[in-house]
Amino acid sequence: MPIEIYSFFSGLGFLDLGFENAGFNIEFVNEYNEHFLTAYQYARRNNLHTPVYGYSHEDVRYYLLDDNWNKTFPNYTNRANRYIGFIGGPPCPDFSTAGKNKGADGKNGQLTSVYIELIKKRQPDFFVLENVKGLYQTKKHKEFYDRMKQELLSSGYELFDSIENALTYGVPQDRERLILVGFRKRTFGNNIVYKIGNHREFDLDYIKSLTWPTVRAFAANSDLERPDGIIPSLTVEYWFRKNDVQNHLNSKNIFRVKNMQRFISIAEGDISGKSFKRLHRWRYSPTAAYGNNEVHLHPYLPRRISVAEALAIQSLPSSFELLPQLSLSEKFKMIGNGVPYLLALGIANDLCEWIEKLE
Repeated sequence: MPIEIYSFFSGLGFLDLGFENAGFNIEFVNEYNEHFLTAYQYARRNNLHTPVYGYSHEDVRYYLLDDNWNKTFPNYTNRANRYIGFIGGPPCPDFSTAGKNKGADGKNGQLTSVYIELIKKRQPDFFVLENVKGLYQTKKHKEFYDRMKQELLSSGYELFDSIENALTYGVPQDRERLILVGFRKRTFGNNIVYKIGNHREFDLDYIKSLTWPTVRAFAANSDLERPDGIIPSLTVEYWFRKNDVQNHLNSKNIFRVKNMQRFISIAEGDISGKSFKRLHRWRYSPTAAYGNNEVHLHPYLPRRISVAEALAIQSLPSSFELLPQLSLSEKFKMIGNGVPYLLALGIANDLCEWIEKLE
C-alpha cells in the first residue's frame, strides 16, 4: 500500500533524505525555522518529488488544533489502502549533556512532549522519534522519557527503542542517537516483532577494538600513508576524497583563522580539547556538534574544516549542497543538528523491509 511520510522538525532534512532514498515519499515537511526550510528546499531543488501537502514553517503546536489539521490534511481520516508515518527529531539541546540540560521544561525540551501529543492525537500507523542519548541515559531525562513512552503505550502503540551509533552504519563519526519506533496496534495487530539495527554495516565492538591512529604533530600539506588494520570507509580522509570536497559548492565556506599559532600547535588527531579539536585523516570524527563552541580543525591544512567537509562527515552524498546565501554560523548549526544520513537511511531501510514483508 502507499505510505505517506509526514516530517516534523525537519531541519535540513537528513532524516527525510534517508527515508526518500529507502523508497518512502515525504508528503509533508514542517520546519519552524524559515532559513532551515529554505535550505531544505534548495538542497532538493532537483528532486522530482514534491510534498503533496507542501512545506510549512508553523509551530508544530499549530497542528494540535483540529481546525488547522483538517484544513491542511482534509483527507487524513480516510485511511483506507494507505499507511501514514510520522518522522521527527525534536530539538534536543535541553536533553544533551553538552547542551543546556534543562530537560522537559526547557524551551526545546517541551517540543518532544508536543511531538508525542501530536502522535497520540493524530494516530499515525507508525512513527520514528530521534533524539540525543541523554534522553534515555540521564536519570532526570529518562523519567520524562519513560512517562512519554507510557502515554504512547496507553494510546495503542507497540514501542521499540535503541541507542544507535552512526559508526555502525558507515558514517565517519562517533555519534550516538536514541531511536524510538512505534507501531499502531490497531493497524498492525498485537504481536508485533521488530528489531532496530538490521541494516548496520559494522559491529561497534569490532570498530572500537581496532588499532586506530592516535596523534601526530601537525604538518601542513603533509602526506601520510593509510595504516593497516582499520576500516578505510570510516575515516575522514576517505569521505573527503569520496565527496571531492575541494570542488564542492560549499568548499570555500570556511571560518577564518584568527590565531594561526594556536591552531598549528594542535596535533593531528588531538580531540582532547573542549573546543578546538583536530581531526585525524585516517580516523573517524568525534560527534559533529558544531555551534556549541566546538571547532573541528582540518587534519593537514592550517584551517577549520569547510562546510563541504562537515557535510562529508555527516555522510551526505556529494550532490547535497547548502544555500550559498546563508551565514556560516547557520550552515554549521544546520549540519550539526542533523541526523547522519547513512544512519537515517539504515533506520528507514529497517522500516521499509519490515513493511514489505508484512505486505
